[in-house]
Amino acid sequence: MLEPGDVAGAIDRGDALVAAADDTVLGALVLDPRDGGAHVEAVAVRRSRRGQGIGTALVEAAAERADRLTADFDPGVRPFYESLGFEIEPTGEGEERLRGTI
Repeated sequence: MLEPGDVAGAIDRGDALVAAADDTVLGALVLDPRDGGAHVEAVAVRRSRRGQGIGTALVEAAAERADRLTADFDPGVRPFYESLGFEIEPTGEGEERLRGTI
């Protein structure tokens, strides 16, 4: 579960990206800065707004901020990360988790 924390500070640092329209949050992405790159800790889009490119825009914006971007995820979202050009391999932390790198 995500813990609320210093959201404004994370946004100011570029560690959290938010997609919004008309003062309504449509999606968010949380980054963990790592040695010259960043890791996607979480990405979420409102259920009613999925499939509209919001998650894609958030990940693309994150990729612009880091020389190297990684994400760990379940196989069900593999097509999403593949469509964004991530190279994918098993994490080694159980057969169900995958890691993508771009």
